[in-house]
Amino acid sequence: MTVELEQLSCQELVELVTEYVEGALAPDEHERVDRHLELCQGCRTYVEQMRQTIELTGRLTVEDVSPEAELALLEAFRAWHSA
Repeated sequence: MTVELEQLSCQELVELVTEYVEGALAPDEHERVDRHLELCQGCRTYVEQMRQTIELTGRLTVEDVSPEAELALLEAFRAWHSA
């Protein structure tokens, strides 16, 4: 018996991308993302960019961030958080 999975939208993929990249999705959700990625070049690009971002930021240390960059990041977070 085959169960038909509901098609995933791009917005839903964006909401699931972190769990997908980390391998933390339930098997049925993972399959939904895989099926969407087979059909959507934009989302494939987005997932690859997220993988690269996670890989690169994983190498970032406190010493790598200049005081100016740290201040800019904190200000951006505060502005985003208060919005």
